[in-house]
Amino acid sequence: MTRARALKEVIRARAAKTGERYTTARRHILRELNQAPVTRVAPVARVAPASTKGGLSDAKSIEKTGHDLAYWFDVMDRFGGVEKGHTALTGHLYEKYEVPGWYCQGIVVAYERARGKRVMNQKCDGSFEVSVSKVIAAKTPALVKALSDPKQRKRWSAKADTALVKALETGLKDPKSKGFVMKPNGEARYRFKWDGMTVQFNLYPKGSGKTSIVATQQKLSGPEAVEPCRALWKAAFAALSQAV
Repeated sequence: MTRARALKEVIRARAAKTGERYTTARRHILRELNQAPVTRVAPVARVAPASTKGGLSDAKSIEKTGHDLAYWFDVMDRFGGVEKGHTALTGHLYEKYEVPGWYCQGIVVAYERARGKRVMNQKCDGSFEVSVSKVIAAKTPALVKALSDPKQRKRWSAKADTALVKALETGLKDPKSKGFVMKPNGEARYRFKWDGMTVQFNLYPKGSGKTSIVATQQKLSGPEAVEPCRALWKAAFAALSQAV
């Protein structure tokens, strides 16, 4: 689940509980997320299941909520979490236990993996995705041009997967496409379709003339597609890094 979608779910849960308008509930939630976490009494340390990889870590759970994952797993088990599902679980932790919104998501993901309801790279709707990132020694505009300009793209595309490059080109040529959207803070994003899948580019300035580029490929055919897709993006980013 993306952060934007997770935030919307938490806002809707508050609005439904309090009767507030969506915009009012959103303001309260954002204010809460910007506040420092409340200091709580530290619990007795317990060992978190190793199978929670990819969710919130045990140490981060203690830091942000005052309780380890084992404590929250007990809470969710008593709630009937395996049957209730992701949305109900995040709402339960947020509304009854006042766990900050972002950490609700991480704790629930860890729980779902520990209980066999979700595996690595699997979203709460059952679909699979993979994200690959790389910090490149170039500013955002230069990377955007290297990806979107046909002449610039030739400098690296020969070393990348042909189907990947073709999907990028087709997406950029689509009359409905807005191309890369640049923000005043230097960030950029672009989304396009690839054989029924969705690819989301996000670029983040890192200072010293560097940019972090992230490609998230969603709606994969299954878990077996994760590593091959990861390899394609790693190769493409390595070629891109050498060309700018």
